[in-house]
Amino acid sequence: MNEKIVLIGNPNVGKSVIFGHLTGSYVTVSNYPGTTVEIAQGQAKYDSSRDVVIDTPGVNSLLPFSEDEVVTRDILLNERPRLVVQVADAKNLRRALFLSVQLAEMGIPFILNLNMMDEAGSRGIDLDEQKLSEILGVPVIKSVAIHKRGLLGLVNEIQNGTQPSKLTLTYPDEIEAGVSKLIPYLPEANTSKRAVALMLLSGDLSLKEWLVTNLDADTIQKIEDIILEVQSKLEHYSIGSAINQQRLQEAEGILHSVYKQQRVQGKKITELLSRVSMHPIWGLPILLGVLYAMYQFVGVFGAGILVDFFEEVIFGKFVTPAAERLFLFLAPIHLLHELLVGEYGLITMALSYAVAIVLPVVATFFIAFSLLEDSGYLPRLAVMMNRIFRLLGLHGKAVLPMVLGLGCDTMATLTTRILETRKERILVTLLLALGIPCSAQLGVILGLLGGLSPSAVLIWLLCVVGVLFLVGYLASKVLPGQRSDFILELPPIRRPSFMNIVTKTIARIEWYLKEAVPLFFLGTLVLFVLAKTGALQAIEIWTAPLISGFLGLPETTAEAFLIGFLRRDYGAAGLFDMARQGLLNPKQIVVSLVTITLFVPCIANFFVIIKERGWKTALAISLFIIPFAFLVGGILNFILSAV
Repeated sequence: MNEKIVLIGNPNVGKSVIFGHLTGSYVTVSNYPGTTVEIAQGQAKYDSSRDVVIDTPGVNSLLPFSEDEVVTRDILLNERPRLVVQVADAKNLRRALFLSVQLAEMGIPFILNLNMMDEAGSRGIDLDEQKLSEILGVPVIKSVAIHKRGLLGLVNEIQNGTQPSKLTLTYPDEIEAGVSKLIPYLPEANTSKRAVALMLLSGDLSLKEWLVTNLDADTIQKIEDIILEVQSKLEHYSIGSAINQQRLQEAEGILHSVYKQQRVQGKKITELLSRVSMHPIWGLPILLGVLYAMYQFVGVFGAGILVDFFEEVIFGKFVTPAAERLFLFLAPIHLLHELLVGEYGLITMALSYAVAIVLPVVATFFIAFSLLEDSGYLPRLAVMMNRIFRLLGLHGKAVLPMVLGLGCDTMATLTTRILETRKERILVTLLLALGIPCSAQLGVILGLLGGLSPSAVLIWLLCVVGVLFLVGYLASKVLPGQRSDFILELPPIRRPSFMNIVTKTIARIEWYLKEAVPLFFLGTLVLFVLAKTGALQAIEIWTAPLISGFLGLPETTAEAFLIGFLRRDYGAAGLFDMARQGLLNPKQIVVSLVTITLFVPCIANFFVIIKERGWKTALAISLFIIPFAFLVGGILNFILSAV
């Protein structure tokens, strides 16, 4: 039977790099049962016959306040790991030790891996790993994971194994008495009963289901009575606060025993750049420069040169003609031939869209995003934008999926997991689906706007941005829940690692091919069925009065909106073709572009919203966006007609 090695750690400590080193390419990603949190696991390449390595979400505490933290705690509670590897940011040891103390109390054998030692050294930080190992009673390994330094020693320690930490904490007498009373009532678990008792006393409501599964109602009531009794004795503060305070003091004491820092002489250019990039005024030129560079690389090179090459040369001259000839011979049945290589064919539409149009765009965006991520700029952008996003009931961390949405809304929806609360994740998902055009669609839109006056471009931009702020502000008031605190670790500004960028880009492209491409085939199949049953034509006829009467557009524009649901850029391309034929005047171009920018997301994004937020939320978002986009477009039509 395979034994489990679990990686845990704070966010942004390099767990994924270490996970990749331990597992190689034999990795599966799936949702943890009953949640939307994805867990990666793979056979250990150093011992594929025995160990399975599990990578957990980044956490700041094992007393859970988010779904990610619940999942990490449940893995430790239920999966019975042979060993835990705690990955720590060496330059931020204090918050790592807060986790180490909790692991020690849980009684699970663990290794402490002090990663990013190069960054700690650049700040003059020196850590005594031998003394730290003696205090915790577990192996402590230093590493620089992205350069594979220290990882051989880590693998050796994993193979050798270790014993649980002997570190113990003593809490106030009232809490210790409560722990002693709770332990006899608790069921057996992978962790120590003392640790579970402390979780319950701290107010961990997520353990309720676990208790119901393992205990009868009378025993649960006795446990609740003990917790209330302890709380009544602590009049001026909560049990959880008292427990956390003791853990923080213990972590602080350990830190002072092993931590030394020398002053680094002189100011570095990177430190100056770090401060400037977060400044609300001076940071704007840097942001504009980054956006311009991304536009040139993703919008011009990716969405222009590469897409043209793949679509016109690779598919236009080779793949599509060869597929048409092949399936004409292999699939003589007319219906089957149309399904494969017809107007809505799985080869001619789904495959060509997924590979020829979207893949070059997302691949270049993945490269650009990895550069920004590895350089340390993205967290600073989040800090700079924090004040603006507070108006939407969000914080600066929300800028990360919003920026990513300019490359691909489908992938950006997945990255909303970095937000702590369900309210924030739903709100950003709504804004992404409503008004953030993907790079492919944005390229077509900018091409259309390029032939109009600057005032037309300004009207389009103000309408889209204004709607995003209006909807975001109102939705933040309506959606239940609280906004989380803005806590974001700032890594140093650094030169991106070429191999790190290659590794991340390949992993993300692999994700795209496995997760997103099948959705394009499903969407094309749906469109094919609609066309063959006559439903597609019926929808166009049914929406014609709305299109021509309310929006003031030609009736044939309905097809562009319908196709836009499957392929956002093709919807905009339909408008581009109409404008080129003289079927749309400048006013109609602006109205149609505002409407299609705010229109329902593509079918791939729709399915991902279902996967991440559930059917009800996905339908609610779509049922709001469709009429709202037409409403905004109609109002704009009447305003421009009256001017």
